[in-house]
Amino acid sequence: MSDAHHSHRAHRPKKAHSHARPSAAKRNVVPKNTDEYLAAVPEPARGILNKIRGVIRSVAPLEATETISYGIPAFKYKGVLLWFAAFSNHCSLFPGSSVIEAFKNELKGFSTSKGTIQFPLNKPLPVALVKKLVKARIAENQRKKER
Repeated sequence: MSDAHHSHRAHRPKKAHSHARPSAAKRNVVPKNTDEYLAAVPEPARGILNKIRGVIRSVAPLEATETISYGIPAFKYKGVLLWFAAFSNHCSLFPGSSVIEAFKNELKGFSTSKGTIQFPLNKPLPVALVKKLVKARIAENQRKKER
């Protein structure tokens, strides 16, 4: 066989792998609840998400409920409060753009985008800061519903 016969195989592009996908998405099954989502997340991300979940529970009103929204865990109180999820090298909290804007000085050491804060897996979770973000988001939802 000539080299020309084999060359078509060697140049096939490799499939691109998305590294930004939440780790639970590998199963392609939407989790039924937060516990199911967390069970599919490897450590150390699972521990960080459990900590985030605990912080949210500690400051959220008793009526706040957990749900799965857009395939990731969320807390609802007068609408969705915030989402949280695990990715390959960080955990994200999605409190909304206005909360991020309000706390931009305190969030300087973190990677943020319009409505998201990334917490690296290799650093301790800033619990006091997460509490402030959750409280701000609760206040925002309460104001929205009172209008």
